[in-house]
Amino acid sequence: MTSLLQALSCTDPSNPGDPESLSVERAREIILDLVAPVAGSERLPVRDTLGRVLAEDVISTMNVPGHDNSAMDGYAVRHADLAPEGETVLKLAGTAFAGRGFEGKVPPGQCVRIMTGGVIPEGTDTVVIQEVVKATADAVTIPPKQRQGQNVRRAGEDLREGAPALREGKLIRPAELGLIASLGIGEVTVKRRLRVAFFSTGDELCSIGTPLREGEVYDSNRYTIFGMLTRLGCEVIDLGVVRDSPEAIEAAFKEAAARADAIITSGGVSVGEADFIRGLMTQLGEVAFWKIAMRPGRPMAFGKIGSGENSAWLFGLPGNPVAVMVTFYEFVRDALQKLMGISPVEPLPQFRVPCVTPLKKRPGRTEFQRGVLFRENGEWKVRATGAQGSGILSSMSEANCLIVIELERGNIEPGEPVLVQSMEGLA
Repeated sequence: MTSLLQALSCTDPSNPGDPESLSVERAREIILDLVAPVAGSERLPVRDTLGRVLAEDVISTMNVPGHDNSAMDGYAVRHADLAPEGETVLKLAGTAFAGRGFEGKVPPGQCVRIMTGGVIPEGTDTVVIQEVVKATADAVTIPPKQRQGQNVRRAGEDLREGAPALREGKLIRPAELGLIASLGIGEVTVKRRLRVAFFSTGDELCSIGTPLREGEVYDSNRYTIFGMLTRLGCEVIDLGVVRDSPEAIEAAFKEAAARADAIITSGGVSVGEADFIRGLMTQLGEVAFWKIAMRPGRPMAFGKIGSGENSAWLFGLPGNPVAVMVTFYEFVRDALQKLMGISPVEPLPQFRVPCVTPLKKRPGRTEFQRGVLFRENGEWKVRATGAQGSGILSSMSEANCLIVIELERGNIEPGEPVLVQSMEGLA
């Protein structure tokens, strides 16, 4: 893993117009190279592990399926009994149900009616689906060209006894809950929850429930950050609004570093007179970078606060509401997943669709514009939500995707393809 001190000296040669600003891609690389999964685990009942991360492999206690069984409703036959050309008539020997098999061995020239999930009777090796046969009360006529072993699920073809069913680092979703339960396992060991502290900075910020004075605004960023962290499954520590004073911010940093694995701030990372975050990061820890060639979100700081056990990774996000969400999705989300122990961390999927609205863009930075994905005549398209100011939070509520316009790309004309990232279902 690269040391933080090495990352401090990084500049981005791909952006010669502003060598102090990292490209989006380089900033992601640095963050993911530096952070590592936190230690600690706990053993929980299966139902309590939804959204958690496995701390050890789940080993299969049995073969799944536990026996050869039918994948379809039909007739279990011996393939050797079937004529290579023309129809074959077999005598019906009985029925095999799921959970109640056929007793005994099927003699040559006979078959068994079988239901989906039914154990393949001894003496048979192939299932012919019921839709293609002609059946009477005591016989079945099988058409030619049946493949040996068709429609048979083999014992252990899903999971083998003694082999890993799920690997360490797997995020437990509903499918994983069902898979664990199918093995009869009642408890599993998962990583402890990631602890993330967050606060907003600014004398202009007012908490909900307090009347606004002149020049004040309600603090929305803590609520969007709370929502994004909660959807990720983190243990959230809300430190509230911290006033624009070095003493107050330093105290908040020290408390957060002592209680959390990661810290997220909003506001205070640009070059204004009252923007203290970057300076305090240097004083109390280390700064890897603080400018990214992107819009919105250029002033975003990343580094570490404190040392030893009382240390935490710090993500200093901009103060504008849209920039907070964009930088969280583009950088913080993946870093927190790696800290949680999720392996592998997958970047958000991107795909190209035609854009039906013109987009203004200046080369030299990556832009993330709010968009709406929609279908028209069976084809996916995207349109911008309208005004793209980084303080227009309503545009994020209207949007269901981000339109990603690459570093060196300029204006977009209607009909041109653009990259999009879906925001539906994002943590």
